[in-house]
Amino acid sequence: MKLQKIVERLQRLHPKEIDLSLDRTRNLLKKLGNPQDQINCISIVGTNGKFSTIQALYAILKEANYKCNIYTSPHIQKINERFVFNNQPLDDDELAYLFSEIEEANNGTQITFFEILTVAYFHYAKKYPKNINLIESGLFFRFDATNILKRNLASIVTAIGLDHLDWLPKEEQTIKKIIFEKTSTLLNSKIIIAKQSSNEIDRAIKDTIKNNSSKKIIFGKNYNFTLKENGFFYFEDEFGSLKLQKPNLSGEFQLENVSTAIATIRQLSSYKITDEHIKNGVTKIESIARLQELKSGKLKDLVKNNQLLIDGSHNPLGAKVLNQYLQSMSCNKHIILGMMSNKNHSEYMEYFKDIKSLTTVDIPNQPNAIKGNELKNKIKNFKNIKYQKSVQDAIKSINLEDNDIILITGSLYLAGEVLNLN
Repeated sequence: MKLQKIVERLQRLHPKEIDLSLDRTRNLLKKLGNPQDQINCISIVGTNGKFSTIQALYAILKEANYKCNIYTSPHIQKINERFVFNNQPLDDDELAYLFSEIEEANNGTQITFFEILTVAYFHYAKKYPKNINLIESGLFFRFDATNILKRNLASIVTAIGLDHLDWLPKEEQTIKKIIFEKTSTLLNSKIIIAKQSSNEIDRAIKDTIKNNSSKKIIFGKNYNFTLKENGFFYFEDEFGSLKLQKPNLSGEFQLENVSTAIATIRQLSSYKITDEHIKNGVTKIESIARLQELKSGKLKDLVKNNQLLIDGSHNPLGAKVLNQYLQSMSCNKHIILGMMSNKNHSEYMEYFKDIKSLTTVDIPNQPNAIKGNELKNKIKNFKNIKYQKSVQDAIKSINLEDNDIILITGSLYLAGEVLNLN
């Protein structure tokens, strides 16, 4: 209860949810002695695959007995998920105490919720100066609160696509502008660029960072992977090749994120991480709400022996890779969909092919979500589409046959609600 009250106060410190600027973050960090200058960081920017890449890095680093601090956004079930230190999330009392410290230092100054959370993370991270910090950027990067580091170990650029367009002027809602916002201010260290969805995006990234003197490790040029039969895949970079068991993640697209993590790990020359650490680490990756199968629980009981998956994808690029995964399975697929109001709902669903049924739902506790019945009316290219108020009602309304799959998708906020319900 104490934590919730502090969170509510912090959320009222700025009238806007997002106000793109670095000044407020820098000013508060300066009051706290600039803790961000005292830690070792890997920065992760991009549109899709950031969380999965972080989890792959984390699994390998833990296998090599390195301690990590992790900052991600948004959280799925509890805000504590955003604050992992020394390989453990802070508990409610620890987080409440941290927020109280930052609230006192801020002294009522106007600052956005994300900015003050970011400051809190950096302030606590200085307690563990030897740990590796895995830091996910937020909305874009150029004016993101996490973009206040003067140095880092590496910058990772995951797959970039169209998302959060409502935060850009109409005339600038282009992939080229998004690439500029995400990559033009990357630090001068090492830059690892993941596989992109088109040659156009790949070229635009390279063009934006051409004057950055960092060592650049680019998918397809400096590292690659090949999926083989019998559950193995091969990774190759300047240090040689690795034969690896397929990671414990669903979807071949996850190999792109895992390979990017491996490419980054092998560039950390001052850390002792062996091939065995990598081989073992990729089989122990934990990824919440990213093609996660629910194998037990209240919602799982409703589908009995059928497979129930959740995925927080919410943009066209995410829909594209999700559909590729679904197309690899020879069975009926049913989608339950809930989305936020500011997303491109029709374009998101255009990527899904051969779907047996589509059910739209409301996302509870999210005032910025589109109502399920309104979402249904916006998606007109599906014949078998219906609306149900809740996820439970949606599952019960689906006429399941043996081996059918239900995928709940469209929003990380919906994924969190589903995990809580389950």
